[in-house]
Amino acid sequence: MWPGTWRKVFAGLSPTPRAALRLSKRLYGPAGRRDTIFALSSGHGKCGVAVIRTSGPASGAALRSLTGQWELPPPRAVTLRRIRDPSSAETLDRGLVVWFPGPHSFTGEDCSELHVHGGPAVVSGVLQALGRLPGLRPADSGEFTKRAFQNGKLGLTEVEGLGDLIHAETEAQRRQALRQMAGELGRLYERWSEELTKALAHMEAFIDFSEDDNLEEGVLVQADAAVQTLEEEVKGHLQDGRRGERLRGGVHVVIAGPTNAGKSSLLNLLSQRPVAIVSPVAGTTRDVVESAVNIGGYPVLLSDTAGLRVTEDAVEQEGVSRARERLLQADVVLAVLPAGDFVPEPCCIAEALRAVLPHGDLAWRVPCVLVLNKADLLEEGHREILLGACQKGVLPPTCLLSCKSGEGIDRLLSLLRAQLEQMCGNPLAGSPSLTQARHRLHLTSCLASLGRYHSYKSLDLVLAAEELRLARRHLGKITGRINAEEILDIIFRDFCVGK
Repeated sequence: MWPGTWRKVFAGLSPTPRAALRLSKRLYGPAGRRDTIFALSSGHGKCGVAVIRTSGPASGAALRSLTGQWELPPPRAVTLRRIRDPSSAETLDRGLVVWFPGPHSFTGEDCSELHVHGGPAVVSGVLQALGRLPGLRPADSGEFTKRAFQNGKLGLTEVEGLGDLIHAETEAQRRQALRQMAGELGRLYERWSEELTKALAHMEAFIDFSEDDNLEEGVLVQADAAVQTLEEEVKGHLQDGRRGERLRGGVHVVIAGPTNAGKSSLLNLLSQRPVAIVSPVAGTTRDVVESAVNIGGYPVLLSDTAGLRVTEDAVEQEGVSRARERLLQADVVLAVLPAGDFVPEPCCIAEALRAVLPHGDLAWRVPCVLVLNKADLLEEGHREILLGACQKGVLPPTCLLSCKSGEGIDRLLSLLRAQLEQMCGNPLAGSPSLTQARHRLHLTSCLASLGRYHSYKSLDLVLAAEELRLARRHLGKITGRINAEEILDIIFRDFCVGK
């Protein structure tokens, strides 16, 4: 039979605080011996349901204490329980509890979830009750995911995909993050790492045991062929136009043009809110005004810039200088020109566009969309003349637009989306894309090591093997797995040294 204190707690009576403390010590052991974390996993603020999670060896004991029942719920089954403060037995809420015994949980440890009402008082009461239990502490930022990585439940690239999924704001970002979280990128790098490991093991075996005549012929040829194939794959992976990184961080679209062309009006139209001040006075915009928007599922950072012209105003000169600098950083340029300036001489459009683009180069490497604004002021015949002239020349994709009426906005969005899709690609098609700058850094270093391997292999096999080891280490830094013992495993598995 349980001691009297136990009977009081589980019968719903209120034991003295000292008795409750003694009970908790018996259940959890001395404070500080266990490392179980807890945190609010849902968003802060008032909501219908809030989710509070625990992870660690004391999760089951914490769930028993808060529900007042010795028997834990069935694993991964939602159960309705009364949630109480263990120190006073006061009811905090009635909610759903879920028990995830390790290793079949997100972190690989014993975990529990409390689904309570999302009022601040309820959430605060439950968190305070957990914090008073010995062996429990509030989780640090990202600590649940860190434990999942440390326990082998997630790879490092999958962890990064999970972070990207949480911060995804567009459909394309969500698709890319889900694909990475599913492990496709990690499996690609793991395959490369395994191929490098095998090639390195073959070289190490040749260096150490070639004089014993116990190795198969062509060992070095096989290793060299594997390295050559891998080098080509890594090069192709790096030459992706930074699609994944652009999709993850957003495509930088710069709106540029002369003064009073309607650039700020276009920014407001695309943002669907008054981001920039619009005025008939030329030179109103003096600095770069930015707005994040979602265009066709792709994240875009729009930048409105000062009108490009020669001016004596020192402040406006600085604005023009910043506009020129921002153009050099652009991924896509929306060149805005007033349509009425080219009636009846559409041949002047190319010259006006050269004044907008850096270096006056119509064949500039950055994609461009030409926007002829204020189309509502044109006569119908003049519109056809302008569009016909744009189609005959070497001008970029062009649309007639009226920021005032919204006429032509669908055409502009279609052209812009085509440019974005070409730059970012389809996140669901083809091989997974690079998404992190650190991936690119380590892959570039890996490729450099593979290049040095080719230089060293005819001079010194030991140095060549060391370059393969460095290349493998860079791949391991991406996935978070670096294990020298794998080389020995392959040596003894693939070779019959000395029988």
